[in-house]
Amino acid sequence: MPTVTVSSKGQIVMPKKIRDALGIKPKQKVFLKVVQNHAEIIPLPENPAEAFCGIFKEGSSLTKSLLKARKEETKIEEKNTARFLRTSGISKKRR
Repeated sequence: MPTVTVSSKGQIVMPKKIRDALGIKPKQKVFLKVVQNHAEIIPLPENPAEAFCGIFKEGSSLTKSLLKARKEETKIEEKNTARFLRTSGISKKRR
């Protein structure tokens, strides 16, 4: 297990063998996470939108959920608008 030294700026150099094993390239971002008493380094994909596309295929459809939520919002908006129009004396026939 390689040992590295932390610089005065809190920086470490990841050994090439580990970078290669994780597929980490120069300038690539990584996620650093504290787990109990140690840190984990998780390479982030270069193109997150492409990397995460389709990962929820087995679950419910996000598009369907968003459309359902939008329909519910539309009903509430129409109800509020109708209430406003009634109190102002404007009928639907005049519109």
